[in-house]
Amino acid sequence: MTVLITGVTGLVGARLLPRLVEAGVECRALVRGGKEVPARVSPVNGDLFDPPSLAKAVEGSSAIIHLAAVFRTPDTDLIWKSNLEGTRNLIAAAKTHVPEARFILASTSNVYDMDSEHPGREDDAVAPQHPYPASKVAAEKELAASGINWAVLRFPFVYGDQDGHLEEMPKHAIAGNWHPAKRMSTIHHHDIATAIHLALDGAFDRRIINICDEAPTSIFELTHLVGERIESSAEPLENPWHLHVDGSLARSLGFVPGIRTVHQAVREDLL
Repeated sequence: MTVLITGVTGLVGARLLPRLVEAGVECRALVRGGKEVPARVSPVNGDLFDPPSLAKAVEGSSAIIHLAAVFRTPDTDLIWKSNLEGTRNLIAAAKTHVPEARFILASTSNVYDMDSEHPGREDDAVAPQHPYPASKVAAEKELAASGINWAVLRFPFVYGDQDGHLEEMPKHAIAGNWHPAKRMSTIHHHDIATAIHLALDGAFDRRIINICDEAPTSIFELTHLVGERIESSAEPLENPWHLHVDGSLARSLGFVPGIRTVHQAVREDLL
């Protein structure tokens, strides 16, 4: 199996790529400007906004893992261009040059309505207003309508492997005035790799799948786990299901997280 991966220098890609290589997957990485890639990975110079380069990049690939995305920027146009137009260009290249390839798109659980009456489910109607999740929903729809084989993996809060993401969470919680009792679904990089392997094997074909661990954890607990403090509160918790997703579909299709909780990651020194 030859797999083309985008976004290999990002939070997820930089930790997924070595795991795929270690598992014996032949990996090709889409990079710009001659960036270095890990040993045993073949770099392919290209750009999501340069269709001719994508034609060369996808050639010979049996699967494509599309991780590249833009989200933490005030530049709304860049978010939409990267997450929708870039994905559209990659889909077009796959459809034209490797129509039998499996296309795996990384998406986000932020697509779910913050006022939901239950944890976010894959069959919920979604119409997010923030540019990042909205652009991801648009990209998901493009992929589902493409006619090629596909899978969409919606990830919640990603952490672990010294990525610093969990350590940054308290400042976002304070800035967003999140209730300390709010529970947030999480996923460790180890189990993103587990889910990707299942997707490569076809377990999630033509499905949107929530990928999460087994224990949504409160903002209060998460901040304390990284040595920060957030004030407690006895105020009623509004929107209790915001940031909390239902992972039962993934479980029914064979996904079992090895890092079941953030507390386990702390005990095993996997943060």
